[in-house]
Amino acid sequence: MSKIKLGILGGGEDSLIGILHRVAANMFDQFEITGGVFDVSHEKSLNFGKKLQLDPGRIYKDLDDLVAKEAALPEDERMQVVSVLTPNFLHFPMAKKLLENGFNVICEKPLTTTYEEAKILNKLQKEKNTVFAVTYTYTGYPMIRQMKTMIANGEIGKIQKVDVQYYQGWINPLIHDKEKRGATWRLDPEKSGISCCIGDIGTHAFNMAEFVTGIEVREILSDLNYLYEDNPMDIDGTVLLRFSEKVKGVLRASQIATGEENSFTVQIYGDKGGLKWEQENPNYLYLLTEGKPMQVLKPGHEYNSEFSLEGTKLPPGHPEGIFDSMGNIYYGVAMVIKDKSKFKGAYPQLNDGMRGMQFIEKTVASHKNGNVWTKMED
Repeated sequence: MSKIKLGILGGGEDSLIGILHRVAANMFDQFEITGGVFDVSHEKSLNFGKKLQLDPGRIYKDLDDLVAKEAALPEDERMQVVSVLTPNFLHFPMAKKLLENGFNVICEKPLTTTYEEAKILNKLQKEKNTVFAVTYTYTGYPMIRQMKTMIANGEIGKIQKVDVQYYQGWINPLIHDKEKRGATWRLDPEKSGISCCIGDIGTHAFNMAEFVTGIEVREILSDLNYLYEDNPMDIDGTVLLRFSEKVKGVLRASQIATGEENSFTVQIYGDKGGLKWEQENPNYLYLLTEGKPMQVLKPGHEYNSEFSLEGTKLPPGHPEGIFDSMGNIYYGVAMVIKDKSKFKGAYPQLNDGMRGMQFIEKTVASHKNGNVWTKMED
């Protein structure tokens, strides 16, 4: 079958996330990047498109220009899916416009800047029956998929403790300088939404907790840290999680964990055993059981699940990383665009992004209301 035609919004020359998405899109030979809007400056966008050896006629001035001109093309030449890699405040209007015009969408997280916006997208996506993926990138790691399968198969028994932690230190050099923290878009509510730390990385941890366990958080209690009175955005936080009366958890997220790079850890404990995974060493899944030595599972081996092996591209002993993880999400999108019966958990859906937005808002509300338990909606 011919490759799926992919457009990209944002992710220009200086964008790390742009590189990640472009590599992921090319990984399984399922997509062909045909054009897009890479920068607010059309000239910069054209220059970048030239470097990618794209048709200048498919490098558009803005989203309206893209939608109008792509719609005028024969159906077999149009972009079939568009990736939204812009700052948070642009996710909603761009995704809404794309859905209204029948495009499939791949969107960076957080999905929107408010839960209400997320619900609008969810309703529209169902009406249009399009494919919509939210790039909670880490769900694509083979050993995370192995963890999910083992938990679903009851290999660690009934879950009784969930512990997810995501620590970075990148804001530490900025937050203590008033001028620098005022110039960072992540700390600007107009561009980032109501939350920085929870909205940026805490939502990854929340999604992961629900993804691997297969159960939803019912209530949360949060304590956030803003550090300075003139800083409107959280940069650190601890959130207690209640999945049910008997299943409890904790989510810790920080962007002022000095010296930390991208320390995302997932620990799930059942009554028969536990599983541990670290994003900075993603090819090792640790299985803990009472009275036995710790086991280390690695990708590519036949003992892994079909779900894990489907996302494994290299033989055992060859490390797979974040590009591969994002690549697995793009591959899942491609398979479902071609045949919607092939979903099987292949990528995080719009509903996952909507849950993430609800979590952000409930976390901020719990803190501002005096660190109280706050119910999540079904």
